[in-house]
Amino acid sequence: MENINTGMKVQSKRTAKENSNPKYGFWLVVLGAALWGVDPLFRVMLLKNMTSSQIVLLEHVIIALVAIPVLWRNRQELKRVGWKQVGALLFISWGGSAIATILFTMGLSSGNLNAVLLLQKLQPLFAIILAALLLKEKLPRHFGILMVIALAGTYLLTFGMTFPIGHWSDFIQVGSLLSLGAAALWGGSTVMGRLMVGQMKVETVTSLRFVLALPLLALITLNEGAGWNLPEFGTAAFAGVSLNLIGQALLPGLLSLLVYYKGLTTTKASVATLAELSFPTAGVLINWVVFKEIVTAEQILGFLMIWIVLFIISRQSDSVAKAGE
Repeated sequence: MENINTGMKVQSKRTAKENSNPKYGFWLVVLGAALWGVDPLFRVMLLKNMTSSQIVLLEHVIIALVAIPVLWRNRQELKRVGWKQVGALLFISWGGSAIATILFTMGLSSGNLNAVLLLQKLQPLFAIILAALLLKEKLPRHFGILMVIALAGTYLLTFGMTFPIGHWSDFIQVGSLLSLGAAALWGGSTVMGRLMVGQMKVETVTSLRFVLALPLLALITLNEGAGWNLPEFGTAAFAGVSLNLIGQALLPGLLSLLVYYKGLTTTKASVATLAELSFPTAGVLINWVVFKEIVTAEQILGFLMIWIVLFIISRQSDSVAKAGE
């Protein structure tokens, strides 16, 4: 990663494989984002017993049991953390996780549902703009066309061939602004994540993301005031909830971000934000295979458009790697 004159010390030691093969990192970002799509496999059952904030809090508590020993082992890295790194980490853990999710949820409840969903698709634009401003990234060849195709594919996955907004005034409301705020925070988190994996080990960044979010999530859950509706301890229902909670924490939670940040070490943030579109495509596959939802021709077309773009970008990354050998 380039020095972007932020005063942060950039980590220079990378493996030869990472430096010479950005294609490898690109597909790790794709895989990490795709793992987010398995979230419904666990969350559907958990929502029968807990609120979303309670689930996320317990998920972070479970991951913290793994993360805290990692942070202790890498404590020498923490001694070199400055205020700018702290700001970036808080942006990732508070802004990209908790606050963005809250804004998006509020947007859904206070605005036109389709307008909120449509504006959320602008997340890659925020990531690309911030990557250019903060990381001084240059876009790959034909990136603008590829981005339009990928966003069009995402649109088809969500809305099909229909225009979901009845009137343009649906955009001019609080819900739409909240959705844009969430999209900006999610896009910014991609950029901040790319910045931080150039400063610290991947496992340290991942661990800090979850541990730093715990106090905020605890306050949110406490302020929510909802009762805990857990099954009786020792019953089969309690075992089922526990297994789903652990699966939720370790697969779409911890493992996905370890893989994602590992890939981000050699992937530009502007490219990574398109690689993240594997998330909605994985979600469509899960809904089709597991929940037996009908997949339309428009969704299949959108799926193909996204993956064609991913393969083109991957080939570009491979060409850059070979040219640099």
